[in-house]
Amino acid sequence: MISIDKLTEIFCIVDDFCIEFDKARSGHVIAKDNGKKSRNRKFSLSDSEVITLLIFFHAGQFRHLKHFYINYVQVHLQKEFPQTVSYNRFVELQRKAVIPMAVLLKTSCLGTCTGVSFIDSTPLRACHIKRERSNKVFKGIATKGQCSIGWFFGLKLHLIINDKGEILDFMLTQGNVDDREPLRNRKFHEKVFGKLVGDKGYICKTLFEQLFIDGIHLVTKIRKNMKNSLMHIHDKILLRKRGLIESVNDELKNICQIEHTRHRSFENFITNLLSGLIAYSFFPKKPSLNIEVIDNKAIRR
Repeated sequence: MISIDKLTEIFCIVDDFCIEFDKARSGHVIAKDNGKKSRNRKFSLSDSEVITLLIFFHAGQFRHLKHFYINYVQVHLQKEFPQTVSYNRFVELQRKAVIPMAVLLKTSCLGTCTGVSFIDSTPLRACHIKRERSNKVFKGIATKGQCSIGWFFGLKLHLIINDKGEILDFMLTQGNVDDREPLRNRKFHEKVFGKLVGDKGYICKTLFEQLFIDGIHLVTKIRKNMKNSLMHIHDKILLRKRGLIESVNDELKNICQIEHTRHRSFENFITNLLSGLIAYSFFPKKPSLNIEVIDNKAIRR
């Protein structure tokens, strides 16, 4: 959870980034050659203010963005944000801030690999499975997939985290994509080295060999129809701690609210997802492991 006292600190970080981002983007914008002059009028709410409000929303106790903006921001945060706009205009401005948010997340909000990482995928449902044919927002984008708790209609979020609970990288795919497919893309795991712990869905001989060449040791349990093999006690303990990434997924869904079925457009879905992942990176306390305790247990055995 993020306290209101940290709101100013978050705004300063986001504002410094937006200033540098605008400087870098100004030299790459293609001007319109139609003979008309552009006004370049400033918006009432800057990108840094919009991003800060979205981060604060995903890290708070609110469940609806409209209720948060109208009943909390425009009432209790007038001192911090004196020039607020209407809610419909705020929705338009948050779409404008998608690119800065994506760059901020990739450059400043991801953690560093410590040699022990965990990987998993979690479904992001677009709607109830019985209403998949009538859903128009995700038409042609979301697909039917299956996870450990049954069938769903939506997308999949693939996450890699370290032992401190920090997100190392993420990838968004359709719901029917195999969990092992993102790992075949080297860009998805280029920041990872050492142990990578996953569930049985990541078992694949060719994938294990490919990752081993890249300096990654993929650690998974074996299926019932597979022959047993020797495994280091340290790897067995890490497999028992794989619930760490489930705790991260739980916080992302229940606190940061990256999953809900009230989206009116796919752009709003992307904005909601990016701001939720950024808000999680600002959490003062994340699910984590004490690697020293794990090493001591391995030594004793």
